[in-house]
Parts: sequence; C-alpha cells; structure tokens
Amino acid sequence: MNKTLLPPIGTPYRREEGEALKLLVVDDSRLQRRLLLSALNDTRYEVTEADSAEAALEICRRSPPDIVLSDWVMPGKSGLDLCAELRALQGEKYIYFIVLTSKSEKGELARALREGADDFLSKPVSSEELRGRLQAGERLLSIERELTQKNRLVTETLEEMRAINEVLNRDLVEARKLQMSLVPKDTTRLGDAVMSYMLRPSGHIGGDLVGEIRFAPDRIGVFSLDVSGHGIASALITARLASWLSGNRPGSNVALERTGDTVSMLRPSETCRKLNDLFMAEMDTEHYFTIAIAEVNVVTRKVVFCQAGHPHPALITNDGGVRLLGNGGLPIGLVEQAEYEDCEITLGPGERLLMYSDGLTECPDPDGGMLDDAGLASIVRRHHDRSGKRLLEAIKWELLTLADTSDLPDDVSALILEFQSSE
Repeated sequence: MNKTLLPPIGTPYRREEGEALKLLVVDDSRLQRRLLLSALNDTRYEVTEADSAEAALEICRRSPPDIVLSDWVMPGKSGLDLCAELRALQGEKYIYFIVLTSKSEKGELARALREGADDFLSKPVSSEELRGRLQAGERLLSIERELTQKNRLVTETLEEMRAINEVLNRDLVEARKLQMSLVPKDTTRLGDAVMSYMLRPSGHIGGDLVGEIRFAPDRIGVFSLDVSGHGIASALITARLASWLSGNRPGSNVALERTGDTVSMLRPSETCRKLNDLFMAEMDTEHYFTIAIAEVNVVTRKVVFCQAGHPHPALITNDGGVRLLGNGGLPIGLVEQAEYEDCEITLGPGERLLMYSDGLTECPDPDGGMLDDAGLASIVRRHHDRSGKRLLEAIKWELLTLADTSDLPDDVSALILEFQSSE
C-alpha cells in the first residue's frame, strides 16, 4: 500500500510541493481588491479576482479555491449568499470563507458565522490582521486536508481488507467443502450395521471429524475425534489425521495391519498408542486431540473401543435410557508413551452406540450453563424413537435452540451405530 507522508498539524497547507494556495478575492470595487492584494504582498498565494458573487461562483465551479475573501455587501448576491451557495456546491475539499464587513453589531457577525462563514474582517482591513486571519485559515485547512487524507488511507485500507476477506471467505468455503468430503455420507451400511454421521463446524472449518474404516466384509472401524482449538490450524491438523486413518490398506491407514493375505484392524488401544507416537514425533504444535475409536463386528454386534480423552460413548437402550461407557484415557499428543485401554460391549436388540465430541455436551445455554451429560440424556429420551440420522438431526436442532443462535460456539460432531435387519 502506498502511503503519503503528511505534514505536522499546523504546517501551512500546500496542494503539492511548491504549489501556492488558491485565494479568491471577491469585491465589486476594483480599488478595494487592489488594496487587499497590496496588503497581502505574499507570493505563496495564487490569487484570482471576481467583481461579483455570480462571477465568483463560476470561478469556483471551474477551479475551487482554498480560501475565499469576500465583501459582504455587493450588488446582486451578497457575500453571505455566495458563502451559502459555495457550501451547497462544496465537494470533498473544504473552502475556508472570510467575509469582509463594515458591520460591527454582534448579532450581524453571529449571523455570518451561522450561515457558513469561517471568519470575518472589519473594514478598513489592516495588513497585519489580514495576514493573521489567512494564516489561521491555512492552519485549519492543513488539519482538514490531513484528516481527509487519513480518512482516504483508512478507506483504501478497509477496501483492501474487504477484498482480502472476500478471497479468504471463498477459500474457507472451499475448505469447508473439502473437510465435509472427509466425512462419510449421512448414513452408511455394512450388513445389518448402520452408521449415521453428523459434522457441524462452529465456523467455516473446524477441528472435529467422524469417519469409518472399511477393511473386511464383516468388520468395520468407526471413530470420532476432536482437535483442540478452532479454525484453520485445527482444521489442518484434522486433515492430517484424516490421512492417517483413511484407506483400507495398512500402508495408508495406521489402524490397519496385514497378516499374510489378511487385513485386520489393530486393537483400538494399540491404534491410540500408535497415533500418540506419530503425533508427538511428526507434529510440531501445541495442539492435541481426543478420539474415541471402535472396531465393530457386524455379525456378533460386538464393539471393542478405546477412549483417549474423548467424551464417554453413550449406550442408548431401546427404551431411551442412556449409559455412559469407557474409562477415559489421556488425549493424544500430550504425554509420550501414553498407555490406553480397550473396552467391550455387545449391542442388544434396539440398542445404539453414540460417539460425539465435547461441543455437544458443552453447548452453552443463555443462562451461562451447559447441556452436560444429563441434558444429552434428556434430549435422547425425547427423541429415542427416531432412527440414527433422524436422531442426530433432532440433537442438532435441540442444540441450536438451546444456544439460541445459528452458529454454535464449538464444533459439534457425532456418529450413531445401530443394527437394522437388511431383510
């Protein structure tokens, strides 16, 4: 951005280096004009004369002066008429107006100031007083021009920032699309197992992610993770984590291993240990993340899961009850060689497993409280007759209603595992 160096306040204003101020002298008496000009005796003014207010207006329309020195009483339009019309015509540049008068009544002088004059001089005019009033006008013009220039710079800066924000917003919209593409479709299926997913970043992009790992016809992995913080940095880390947990081959997915020709999933606790080692070794960041990851046997309905600092998975019973599962565990990326434990559960008829980020239970209410685990259980009870996708939608709208906003303060993600007969 090009910036113009401005003179100190009070420096006599120059339109350009070495260029004089424009001074317009208006008086119907040629003799009076000559007397005023001889009193100036200063080459820093570019002087133009006019013998009437009408002639002065034409000059001002063609080339606005910086200062007008005008007699009050003239044939036709008066000096105050000229001042009023100049104020109506005035564009960006302010014109300093001094009225010459033989009037001495305070009421008349106050009227001149009310109608737009900046200063007045009493006739007969002394050279010293005239130069003093003109210098006062220069100082005020200098301040006015400086403020105008600074306002222009501010406006230009705001325009540049607006243009940058537009580009950034477009990029963030595209980034959001890419991040949402990392999440499976709302509902997927493997055998009788049905997985439903929800992801709602608090801004354009966020640090939450839910997903699945397909590697066998009778088994599937599911996970829910949450990177600390918000915004671009968290989203970039999330994208990196997604690359570690994507694909159905051990070479591209850290949760998978190969034994001969068979691809299987590591124990969830072993995957968490491996993720912790990778994160500590490869990510130079103060961020960390939490995760709940599970392996699901779609035939036996057995679920083996590990919780690493993530909220406790919730078992939803067929009557709408909620039981929190798991034993906690350390977040990933905080402690080297951290150990993690597996938990197991077998889903009974009508039971569902809900895995979610803390943006759900920490959703604030207007009174400064949070939804918390009891609030989540209450929502689930009200909507437990809904299927996975419809239940997630109900939870989302309950959160928006609770927070009384269209933009939640934290990323919210969740997945529901349930079993439905494919017949």
